[in-house]
Amino acid sequence: MANWKRAWKKRIRKLKKKVGPGQSFKKARLVFRPSKFFARLAVLGFLSVLLAILAVGLVFAWYAKDLPSPDKIVRREGFSTKIFDRHNQLLYEIFADQKRVPVKFEQVPLALQQATIAIEDKNFYQHQGFDPLGMIRAAYKIIVYRRLQGGSTLTQQLVKNVLLTQKRVLSRKIKEFILAIQIESRYSKDEILTMYLNEAPYGGTAWGVEAASQTYFGKNTTDLNLVESAILAGLPQRPSYYSPFSSEPQAYLGRTRVVLKRMREDGYLSKQQEQDALAELEKIRFVKEKTDLKAPHFVMYVKSQLEERYGQRMVEQGGLRVQTTLDLELQEKAQEIIAEEIGKVEFLNITNGAAVVMNPQSGEILAMVGSKDYFDPDYDGKVNVTLALRQPGSAIKPVTYVTAFKKNYTASTLLMDAKTIFPIGFGQPDYEPENYDGKFRGPVQIRFALGSSLNVPAVKMLAMVGIKPMLATAAELGLSTLEPNPENLSRLGLAVTLGGGEVRLLDLAEAYSSFANGGLKVEPLAILEVADQEGKILEKNQPRTRQRVLSESEAFLINHILADNQARSLTFSSNSALNITDRQVAVKTGTTNDKRDNWTIGWTPELLVGVWVGNNDNSQMKKVASGVSGAAPIWRQIILLGLEEKPATTFKIPEGIISAEIDAVSGYRAHDGYPGRLEYFIKGTEPVGEDPVHAKLKLCRGQNKLATIVDVARGHYEEKEFFVFTESDPVSSDGINRWQAGIDQWLAGQSDERYYPPKEYCQQEGDIEINLITPADRIQINSNEIEIKARAISIKRINQIEVFINGSLRESFKGDRFDKIFTLADDTYVIKVEAEDEDGRRGSKDVRIGVNRPWDWQPSPTPEPTPLPTATPTLVPSPTPGSLPTSLPTP
Repeated sequence: MANWKRAWKKRIRKLKKKVGPGQSFKKARLVFRPSKFFARLAVLGFLSVLLAILAVGLVFAWYAKDLPSPDKIVRREGFSTKIFDRHNQLLYEIFADQKRVPVKFEQVPLALQQATIAIEDKNFYQHQGFDPLGMIRAAYKIIVYRRLQGGSTLTQQLVKNVLLTQKRVLSRKIKEFILAIQIESRYSKDEILTMYLNEAPYGGTAWGVEAASQTYFGKNTTDLNLVESAILAGLPQRPSYYSPFSSEPQAYLGRTRVVLKRMREDGYLSKQQEQDALAELEKIRFVKEKTDLKAPHFVMYVKSQLEERYGQRMVEQGGLRVQTTLDLELQEKAQEIIAEEIGKVEFLNITNGAAVVMNPQSGEILAMVGSKDYFDPDYDGKVNVTLALRQPGSAIKPVTYVTAFKKNYTASTLLMDAKTIFPIGFGQPDYEPENYDGKFRGPVQIRFALGSSLNVPAVKMLAMVGIKPMLATAAELGLSTLEPNPENLSRLGLAVTLGGGEVRLLDLAEAYSSFANGGLKVEPLAILEVADQEGKILEKNQPRTRQRVLSESEAFLINHILADNQARSLTFSSNSALNITDRQVAVKTGTTNDKRDNWTIGWTPELLVGVWVGNNDNSQMKKVASGVSGAAPIWRQIILLGLEEKPATTFKIPEGIISAEIDAVSGYRAHDGYPGRLEYFIKGTEPVGEDPVHAKLKLCRGQNKLATIVDVARGHYEEKEFFVFTESDPVSSDGINRWQAGIDQWLAGQSDERYYPPKEYCQQEGDIEINLITPADRIQINSNEIEIKARAISIKRINQIEVFINGSLRESFKGDRFDKIFTLADDTYVIKVEAEDEDGRRGSKDVRIGVNRPWDWQPSPTPEPTPLPTATPTLVPSPTPGSLPTSLPTP
């Protein structure tokens, strides 16, 4: 503490000595001497600059010590990347055509020179290898617009293409800067521009402007016109994207317009010349691509994946050896089938088709046909429709129904196929879906609704399970465009179950593989192995753990329904292209309402084939019939081809599945001898309880009226078969049951009397029926404990029941039934039950029983005394006159 105080006092004393006469120390501190301040600042700045120059020099010296020689700027030889199918047949050799005919500066048209400089390096002839303004512009756009933009000059790009790698790291940029300065000191600007044009990538195997000119226009560089020059000048920035032969064959148009605009801004073109060039751009035609490219859409799909993993330079010059999942023989036959079948139906304005063949167990892509002809420029043949977003139509319905199975609906759940209104709200017109053939079929179970692809039941099913759960299932299966995010939930309504949301054919194949393999998630796999030019394995496909997205039971129900030819018979004939007699094949079709897309996707446990037909410009087809024309015949030929050497298999019944006999109409348990069928259920979801739909109703004899409980109790009824169809409306917001209204409208057009069950009763007012359950009438009961059990039956409410035994009231009960034990002595009895309803009307019933003796027992009568016999008097003969009697009577 003492030390800093002493130091501070010492400094103050020194300052006071500098204060002039009459000045206080406080004022002296405020004196500012500009000359000394700027002198010190200048010294400090000089030292900083010196240190910065020294630091930069050291950095540059460090990176310059192992730089390649600038003399190697004259082209380095590359190595081709070879792509093979699964059987090691060569599909494509990237960079295989290395015909690099160098051009001289005099052979390069002025328009191509100007276009290249305008789009790539406008200050090329002013800078010395690097452009400070370009670097500042790049930094500004990165900071302000969050948009990455390079600031490289043509010289720097030449260095990058020939001497360095494509990695975007600081060390590479420093080396690029040093080499660019060295090259600028050794070569003239015209020489550097010529080397750039001879080395720049123009897409595919076209490296150098001469190869590009021959590839795209079939002419020498010297013969290129303004528009052709502008097209080529725009390609090197992203050749795999902007190339007219890429999977985005229209991308070059926008890029070329930018090139022409830059040329006009830099004074190379007038406004009129720009307009003339833009008009000519719309008419430009490219030569048909000549290449040994096989399975082109698949190869470009693989090439894109390789570039994402290893970079474009490595792919096009790194000498990779790539083994893919493709079966070339199957691929080429599938391509032929599509081209042939589309040729048959082009008069119906069906001009294109696409197909994916996949192993659903592994996700391996066995074939990918992106269009009928990759090399046909007339209809954008290079567009890979298997990766394009299209509406799937009814092909999406299995997602809705498997969501229903998750919620314990079953294949026997009854849905009513009747014209139904679904209000949309928000000022939108009501949604009224119709079936493909315009017919409504009334009661259908889910098995037949899905198998025959009925629209109204599908929309009802979605309304019952909910849009969000259905989209969640779709996303889990692999349909990424149908995720239940806020955007999709706001734009997709009930029509999504009929194909209202776009999907990709490849994604649909991925999703439905989970049905085929028993509920496991697979991802499309195209690459089995990648090795570098020295044979070192860079990647090798290994078996991966697959996530379960469906239960085996849920997947089995979808498979079994879609493989059931009888289930699809309501819509498709029994001999349609969908029916493969000697195989169990699940298949689903789909057609959009406006006939712009037609699909068929089907599978076995080992093979899945998805097919699309339509038009790249999204124009309507004139006619297409799912299961008969369009995608179905193509699908049938391809799947039969793929199954030729595979043994016939079936979808195995998992442990969680049971079978039960059900009523053919209602889907409840079979009963009363009515027609039934066998159905599969996820254990625990099988139907229970009485059938409320297909019922035997009790009618009064001779009347078409319902028998009341009194009539039934008396046995005064007969039974008849009827159907009772009711549905609630889960989407109604105003209390109106539009579903039932649709059912009633459908019923009104039916002639079968079973659809019209009676609703009125034939019971007379006041009838009371007594059901004396025990004891029975005219029986002997060998016990003194007698149970009396009875029930009173009436339309009106029963107030009380009274029990009389031999005429004496023994008990009174409230309500309509009683059960009590009475102790009775040995004897015969008359038991009478009387009931009274709320209106005071009475009814009664009696029985006769015997307790420990016959019910009709009678006591024996008391015997009367036997009367004594009356003595017969003995007649005394009259005496003879004059004689005496011989004896006298005994006293």
